[in-house]
Amino acid sequence: MKTIKHAGPDYSNLKYWAAHPLKVDPSDSVPIPLHSIPGDTSADVFFIHPTTFTGKNEIHLTNAPLEDEFINNKTDRSSILYQASIFNASCKVYAPRYRQAYLQMYYEKDSTTRQNAFDFAYNDVRAAFQYYLDSLNHGRPIIIASHSQGTTHAKKLIKEFFEDKPLRSQLVCAYLVGMPVEKNFYTSIPPCQDSLSTGCITSWRTYRNGYLKNGVSNEDTSLITTNPVTWTPGTEVATRDLHKGAILYKFNSIAEHPNSTVVAGNALWISKPKFKGGVFYFQKNYHIGDFNLFYLNVREDVARRIRIYQQKPNHNIE
Repeated sequence: MKTIKHAGPDYSNLKYWAAHPLKVDPSDSVPIPLHSIPGDTSADVFFIHPTTFTGKNEIHLTNAPLEDEFINNKTDRSSILYQASIFNASCKVYAPRYRQAYLQMYYEKDSTTRQNAFDFAYNDVRAAFQYYLDSLNHGRPIIIASHSQGTTHAKKLIKEFFEDKPLRSQLVCAYLVGMPVEKNFYTSIPPCQDSLSTGCITSWRTYRNGYLKNGVSNEDTSLITTNPVTWTPGTEVATRDLHKGAILYKFNSIAEHPNSTVVAGNALWISKPKFKGGVFYFQKNYHIGDFNLFYLNVREDVARRIRIYQQKPNHNIE
């Protein structure tokens, strides 16, 4: 496998951002049924997108080139539209382009090659976040949000920049979704216990009942697992009526009350989602929909936690 030798991206240049308040991008999109709901972008979200370097890799690169328009467009049309846009009612959205590790690096047998690929990607994410802090944040409240490979990097980012650091006082919440986040990974940043907590971490991985593969367990409780309907780690079932709505294939159509949810073991388990055409949908691994399956619930949670954070004296965290 070949490693990219080019210098890192210059994050003062907007072309190295998939989402940025000073450019028009898919994170600005709002589903038509939500157009009339007012927003207040008094906080920032730093969003780290998942792997979109998944197709043919004929020249055997370990990491994606930043100039690959196919990969960039794929990122924008998928993750930035269906995931990062969740936050636009309450946040300025920042999502860096980074030289993400190729999907197969997760399965690379050579541990050195694998680690180097992910370290290479993280260095870009880190550089983007440092530029954001130095030039763009200006002391505003921060949300960290990520999915899949993005969460691989966000875990390290929070450890490096927030844990036992002054910046922790600006952390509203972290949504580290789609990858395992161990309960003991952080010593001073706790899992969120309810919908009113701030300065804490939420995380989930979504499956239908019966999917017990690749480390997914209904007994192992070592991972942070949040129910994104009730916002607790508890094992009570959240019935369909509590699920506000999902954004599935059609961005401008909300699937209301699509499924029930429950936390058991190290995963979030859902009933088969009810939506138009869903009768033909037999998938049990909902990794790709971890965020947008709960689009409205996450959107409301973000706004609520920001309000609570702002009401605390000196923005103290719990």
